[in-house]
Parts: sequence; structure tokens; C-alpha cells
Amino acid sequence: MAKHKLFRFSENETFPNLIQLPYTEAMKGIPYKGKWNVDFFNTKNPIVIELGCGKGEYSIGLAKRHPEVNFLGVDVKGARLWRGCRTSIDEGLKNVGFIRTQIELIEHYFQVGEVSEIWITFPDPQPKEFKAKKRLTSPAFIERYRKFLAKDGIIHLKTDNTSLFDYTLVMIEEFGHKLLFQERDIYNSSDCKGALIEIQTFYEKKYLELGQPIHYLKFALNEK
Repeated sequence: MAKHKLFRFSENETFPNLIQLPYTEAMKGIPYKGKWNVDFFNTKNPIVIELGCGKGEYSIGLAKRHPEVNFLGVDVKGARLWRGCRTSIDEGLKNVGFIRTQIELIEHYFQVGEVSEIWITFPDPQPKEFKAKKRLTSPAFIERYRKFLAKDGIIHLKTDNTSLFDYTLVMIEEFGHKLLFQERDIYNSSDCKGALIEIQTFYEKKYLELGQPIHYLKFALNEK
């Protein structure tokens, strides 16, 4: 297993569709910040990011369905990102890339208004109350997203965790964000179609096998 991971980490260094910078370098400035479409994708298409993308199934699935959009999957696990990078290269996908970094640093990677949508797919729910600030839909993270999300940008949450889903609904109401859609069981809803149920992550498949309902909501940020 260790050799397997070492091979993947080594190959990660060669992938043109993976950006990974040491913490100290990232803090000095991200070369692609404000220039992702020009220097990375070479298009003027909208940018959508997936936070906690794991093996990249969702980013890749969306990229296949929307060639007119550029997608960036973000995760800190290099071995998982290897799978997404390898698959997208093998399938010749030019509109999807990956960033290896802590999500706490995400605001440093994008310019104001550079991202049109954010997908948060099956994140760690951080169930203990003293870790609430680490939830990816907490006020602290929402304010990070505000720094680079377009004015009319949308945030999507897809999760099996009911507590995180309910927590996010409370945050949306409490801070005056605009709830656009919610569904507590997307696979038993006539309103949920297309990519939302046709693209399934590794963890999503496991949850479905256990009979757990999958929750989904999308919202837009309030205006300050």
C-alpha cells in the first residue's frame, strides 16, 4: 500500500491538470489566481469548483456533461486526487483540473468574482459542536467563499448527513442567504433529475447501498 501511494504521489508531480503548492509558497501568492481561464484552461468559460472532491467523480461527471464550463476539484488527499487526474487525462477532458490544498486556504486561490458555483459533496460533517467552525457550510467558510464567488453565484450541498443538512438550513435562514432549492431524498423526488442523481461519488454509492437518503440544497449568498 505504501509503495502504491508513493507511485501516485510521484506521478502527481507530472500531471499538467494538478496544481499543488507547499503552504509557504501558497501564502506568497497563487500564480493562477485571477488567471485560471487564461493560464490553466485557455478559455473564457465559467469556473465551478468542487470542495472535498475525493477521487474527482463529481467534477469529472459534470465536466463531461458541460463542456462549456471549467471545473476544478479541490482536496488535500494526493492519493485520491491521483485517480481524478489520471481519469480526466485518459479521457481527454480539457475542462477539468484539480487543486491539492487545505480547503481553509481556498480563498487564496481565486480572485474576486472568479468562481460562478461551488459544489460541496459529502463533506466531513464535523458532528462535534466544538468543531462546528470546520463545517464547510459554517459562517466562517461562507465568508471565505464570498471573497471569490460571483455576485449571483450558487453554492450546492449534497450530503447523507441529516445533521449537517439541517445545520446548513439554519445558517441560511439565520444569515439571510437565499435558499433556492432543498430536497431530503433526491432519489425519491420527481424534482431531482439529470446530473444530480446520475453522477455518484464513491461515498454516495456506499450510502445508497446502506439505504441512507441523500440530501441536497442550493443557495445564494446574501448581499452585504
